[in-house]
Amino acid sequence: MPAIADSVLVDLTAGAASGNRLDILGSDPGLVYATVTANTLGNSTDDMTGPAASTAAASGMEIIFPPITAGVVTATSGAKFWAITNGGAGGSSDAVLASGPLSATQAVTATNTFSLDAVAVSILDAA
Repeated sequence: MPAIADSVLVDLTAGAASGNRLDILGSDPGLVYATVTANTLGNSTDDMTGPAASTAAASGMEIIFPPITAGVVTATSGAKFWAITNGGAGGSSDAVLASGPLSATQAVTATNTFSLDAVAVSILDAA
């Protein structure tokens, strides 16, 4: 199930703009930065500094992070999840901004590259 950090919920655009790294993982990291760094299978810093689009919808807000074209795979395994982080800004500011499952498990091999479609994060209005 996708997870979104409180900092992103408070200010969707500013929270999303602090993301500068996307990791792929074999297990759900939730919002725990140490879990991402300990279990990453690869990462990309391709244009993750902000959403490609931010739209208001009748049912809430959505941000769309751009697709990844040349992520670096660092371990051989099955990627099942993604996590957007601030890339280790340092100290107590290390944060996972959002994470969620991939649409299907992808086999990845160390030293190869990976690509990922745009990631959409939606926040629905309260019912």
